[in-house]
Amino acid sequence: MDEKLMRDHFLQLVLGLQSSGWMMLGKIANPMTGKSEKNLDAAKNTIDTLIMLREKTKGNLDDSEKQMIEAAISQLQVNYVEESANNEKQVESDDAKDSLNSGMKDTNPEEKKNDSSTKTE
Repeated sequence: MDEKLMRDHFLQLVLGLQSSGWMMLGKIANPMTGKSEKNLDAAKNTIDTLIMLREKTKGNLDDSEKQMIEAAISQLQVNYVEESANNEKQVESDDAKDSLNSGMKDTNPEEKKNDSSTKTE
C-alpha cells in the first residue's frame, strides 16, 4: 500500500472515531435515529481507543497526522469532562427532586387519607 493511501486511511480512521465520540457525547445526532443520544461509557471507550492508536503509531506519523490525532483526543477529552460534570449535576438535581417529591407526599394529608382508605387488611 502506498504512503498516501495509508495516510488517507489513517485520517479516515481518526475522523471516524472522533465522530463516534461526538455522537456518544450527545454533541451530534445519531445518523441512524436522527436523535442526539448520550453514552458516556462508550465515549470514554472511544477516547481510550484513540489514545491507544496514538501510542501504537508513535514514531510512524507525520506532523499533520500527529496534530489530527492529538486534536481529536484533546477535544473529546475536554467535552467528556464537561458532559460528565453536567451528568453528575443532572443526577444530583433528579435526586433532589425525588427527595422533595417524596417529602411532599409524606406531608400531604389528603394523600395519606386516600392511601389509608384504599388499604385492605
